[in-house]
Amino acid sequence: MEDVNWILCPIYKDKTRNKIRSDTELKNFPLYCPKKQESLISVHDLEITIIKKEPDAKTQSH
Repeated sequence: MEDVNWILCPIYKDKTRNKIRSDTELKNFPLYCPKKQESLISVHDLEITIIKKEPDAKTQSH
């Protein structure tokens, strides 16, 4: 059986809605976590590399 893992948010360590398998290849993938945090990641052989952490989304005031 394929090795399958959930991708965890690199900041909050919460489970995201994305899974990776042992053969998953991602490059410059924008990962969103449930707490509205965005990170840019790469994945190779189940190893996740954080490229950039984006600041939290801000609400606009009128």
